Amino acid sequence: MNWSDDLSVGVSEIDEQHKKLVAQINTLHDAMRSGQGKDVLEKILGELAAYTQYHFTAEEEYMQKFGYPAYAPHKKEHVAFVTKIATFQEAYAAEKLGLSIEVMTFLRDWVAGHIRGSDTHYTACFREHGLA
Repeated sequence: MNWSDDLSVGVSEIDEQHKKLVAQINTLHDAMRSGQGKDVLEKILGELAAYTQYHFTAEEEYMQKFGYPAYAPHKKEHVAFVTKIATFQEAYAAEKLGLSIEVMTFLRDWVAGHIRGSDTHYTACFREHGLA
């Protein structure tokens, strides 16, 4: 997954956080291509769980501070993502086969869809309150 302008929300702090998420996805992808997906999957899932908690908290704090009207449904999407990552961690612990591909597909689709969809909706609100 390559970072491109269509993934930008126009807020540099958030874009930098999104770039880190894309980099984590690419680390998993590269490991899978070299046959080491299972070897790095546990580490990537742990990093994603920790980093998304940080990232989602940052977004949500801005949403609350600025009175973003779609805060509640946006937060629900974040909670669903965190829950899905926890499910993947449980599946990894249970040694589920083919999990790397399932995780990779989910991450690529969710991150791109969430950024291009839900996240772009808060851009005007964030910029209106001085974030750029």
